[in-house]
Amino acid sequence: MARSLDPRAAASYPRGVPGDAAAMTDDALDQMAILAGALPFLKRYDDQIVVVKYGGHAMGEEETALRFGRDIALLEQVGVNPVVVHGGGPQINAMLKRLNVKSTFVQGLRVTDAEMLDVVEMVLAGPVNKQVAEAITRAGAMAVGISGKDGGLIRARKLTRTVRDPGSNIEQVLDLGFVGEPEEVNPRVLELLIGADIVPVVAPVGVGADGQTYNINADTVAGAIAGKLRAERLLMLTDVRGVLDRDGKLIPEMTVGEVRQGIADGWISGGMIPKVETCIYAVERGVKGAVILDGRVPHAVLLELFTDGGAGTLIKP
Repeated sequence: MARSLDPRAAASYPRGVPGDAAAMTDDALDQMAILAGALPFLKRYDDQIVVVKYGGHAMGEEETALRFGRDIALLEQVGVNPVVVHGGGPQINAMLKRLNVKSTFVQGLRVTDAEMLDVVEMVLAGPVNKQVAEAITRAGAMAVGISGKDGGLIRARKLTRTVRDPGSNIEQVLDLGFVGEPEEVNPRVLELLIGADIVPVVAPVGVGADGQTYNINADTVAGAIAGKLRAERLLMLTDVRGVLDRDGKLIPEMTVGEVRQGIADGWISGGMIPKVETCIYAVERGVKGAVILDGRVPHAVLLELFTDGGAGTLIKP
């Protein structure tokens, strides 16, 4: 059942107080129409898990971050169970620049040596994680920041990538250093937090069987967690509107088969491929639907969950 709205969260969404029906303004009537239209969606997502991957350059803009915190708090207050997984690329880049440490990327993944791993973990599991949790808590919901190392949440293994030399056609294994991928997700700590009406905020760092820490792509962590929890939705907040067709128009909805065909035909390409592959991974493990949407759009999460049109590209079985 939906929980009563915390007064601190309500204060984040100011409202008028009409004296009677005749005195209602058009704005007040519009607000009530919006609430009435949202009711079926509130019922659909009541007590359901929604995993939100939060990242990109929007994380560095204070007002956008505060608005995101208010939206996540609102979800929790109306009965949804949000789980937030965040990235932090821009913040890591800023810290590396301050420390005069150069970054190298291979196939979109940051090569992570021992020195860089310390910086990555410090930024992701430290200030970034706590800032996201604090923004949600300030808006009226209780949020707790953790990393994949806490409570054995993410057992990781070293990620390997191969590249084929165009001249010799020989495959070579790329060494990305301490970059990992989820091997197993133990959801117990998440289930305990959710059961206590606490929003988990997860930094994408995991630990191997030998105790080695690994830097993991946040999209991958979000997909693995959503699949393990069999979430109702996985929302991938990015810096793009969603999947675009050949003419650059947003595709509102796709099946897994259509996505795979788009990759094979070449019009889904570049950085969009790992995002849609994460969505496919999650959907094939029981997530009802995965959405790629632009996190810079105001209230993108609410628009996606509580309106007919949504706000991005929904990928479903």
